[in-house]
Amino acid sequence: MSFHDRSDAGRELAKALSYYKEQHPVILALPRGGVPVAGEVAAVLDAPLDLVLVRKIGVPMQPEYAMGAVMDGAKPVVIRNEDIIREAGVTAAEFDAAAQKELAEIERRRQFYISKRPRIDLAGRVAIVIDDGIATGATMKAALKAIRELEPKTLVLAVPVAPADVIGDLRGEVDDLVCLHAPTAFGAVGYFYDDFRQVSDEEVVAALAKFPISSGSRVA
Repeated sequence: MSFHDRSDAGRELAKALSYYKEQHPVILALPRGGVPVAGEVAAVLDAPLDLVLVRKIGVPMQPEYAMGAVMDGAKPVVIRNEDIIREAGVTAAEFDAAAQKELAEIERRRQFYISKRPRIDLAGRVAIVIDDGIATGATMKAALKAIRELEPKTLVLAVPVAPADVIGDLRGEVDDLVCLHAPTAFGAVGYFYDDFRQVSDEEVVAALAKFPISSGSRVA
């Protein structure tokens, strides 16, 4: 199973999530790649769109190899993949330095994407977390743990594609999980898209502008 692009994946995901429309969910996207997918879902479900600012923590000499993840908040949530940390021989100081670098990037994105835009209060709401796909699951696990602390009524993970074993691992983190394609043999998320070009910061801002939030929805 493959998708033409992220918008195509979003439309397919929206069909699978249609039963949530009457529950007035909040759609939460992981930028940048998750935003075009989530935008399609938010449009179909007539739901507000917000961002989850979370970053993968890569191994120093192999940044694409996730040794953990961090999500910003009043108290940052840090997920450590101890097996990879040991395998790569990463010290505590190296891990902390990498985590701080990703927190700085999160802050940059907050200022660029959100600035003074109100945030949505998730307490008592159905929160649907969306990305364009999942590889290792470390980034998503950090996001889900942090969102759970905001006390949504129902926490849903929805992605177009992810490895079967990762989906199994993440299922316990959520109340519902929707994955359109979960192969046992998995290379990279981009293999399942015909067009997997990088999403720009400007595209994220433009997508959010289509879903304005009233000041009454502010979290804090």
